[in-house]
Order: sequence, then structure tokens, then C-alpha cells
Amino acid sequence: MNTSSHAAAPPVIEFRSVELSYPGPPPVQALRPCDVRIEAGEYVTVVGPSGSGKSTFLNIAGLLDVPSSGCYRLDGIDTGAVSDAERAALRGTRIGFVFQSFHLLAHRSATENVELALVYQRAPRRDRRERARHALRQVGLGHRVDALPTRLSGGERQRVAIARALVTRPSLLLCDEPTGNLDSGTAASVLGLLDELHQAGMTLVVITHDAQVAARGERTLVLHDGVLADRQTVGQA
Repeated sequence: MNTSSHAAAPPVIEFRSVELSYPGPPPVQALRPCDVRIEAGEYVTVVGPSGSGKSTFLNIAGLLDVPSSGCYRLDGIDTGAVSDAERAALRGTRIGFVFQSFHLLAHRSATENVELALVYQRAPRRDRRERARHALRQVGLGHRVDALPTRLSGGERQRVAIARALVTRPSLLLCDEPTGNLDSGTAASVLGLLDELHQAGMTLVVITHDAQVAARGERTLVLHDGVLADRQTVGQA
């Protein structure tokens, strides 16, 4: 990771006293006030038991939920100071999502599934098709561009999902249990792909319950009862 470039750019994610509470009765503080910075090009994993606040963290970082208080800046943009339409545009252009369930349309080809992420960018259809196929080549599926999801393995389907997340050229890739539905061999292949994306400069945040997956990150955020702690993992035994 090139730390010299970090100084020139704002962090991709910056939480300042960010919290999220749900009204009762009884009220639930899903995420207690926290501060965190994730710089461009970092690979950060997020761990914690069920109900600890991992999904809440992901939803706030992904602009799916609005914090109850505090400031969240994405690429230096105060997300609390923009309209709903501007938030949707930020989410669609700056954040790529990869989920445990692949969320692919069964009767659409791999290329068409990836193209769907570009529908709201008003790009010409030919450009969308070429960008989708480029993204599929980027994840090692250049030979499967016309295949239906029903003809793909679990690992290939997850690679299509990753290509769909990448095709908008986001600054942040948010992954929620990306290997949760995969066998160990296929999971290793997908994690290898994430490593390659990180080495190419992508900022990765991976939610996981798997200690081996968490250890691949440069550092790990630990959530417990809505409290966020930060621990360095690089170089640890």
C-alpha cells in the first residue's frame, strides 16, 4: 500500500461520532458513536458476533441507512448534507456491493447481469456492453460472457456479482460475507480475486464471521454490542 498517496486524498470512509439508534420501545442503539477512517487502497475486514452491528455498519457505509447522529464523509463528501437523489447517485457510482447471495437474474446472461449496474448512467448500449465484458474479463470470466447463471458454478456466479460491482468503477467495494455460500476451494479462489483487486488499488471493506477471511485484511474492525474497535492485523503472527 502506498501511504504517500493517502496524504493527498481524503479517506474513502470517514466516520465522526457516527451512531444509529432505532426508536423503541425499547430503543436500540445498533451502532454506538464511533470514529473510523478507511483510506484509499486499504483492505479492511469487519468482524463480530451476530447482532453486533456489522450489518448496521455496512448499511451506513453503503448509504443504505442514514446515521442518527454524527458525520459520514465518503471520498470527502458530507453524505448528510446531500439530497436523497444525490445520495442515490453517490451509492450508484462510488460504491460497489457484493453479497453472500449473488442476486443474479437467472434468465439474463453474465454480460446482461453486469450491464444492469450501468442502466442509470445513461451510457450508450454498446458502451455498456463493452464495459460489462471488460469487467467480466477483469474477474477471469472472459470466456463465460454469454453464459446464464444457471450454467455457472457458485464461484463463477460470485465473480459475475463482483464484476457487476466493479463495472461502475467505484472507489469502494463493500462485501458482505462474500464467501458464505461457497465451498472452501471456491472461496479461496474468490478471496484470491479480492486480493488481486486490492493490489490493483481497490478499497475493500469485507464483512465476515470467518477468522481466516478476516486475517487477509490489512486491519480489522471489531464490533460487539454496537461498539466499534480497530485492530491492526498486518504483520501479526
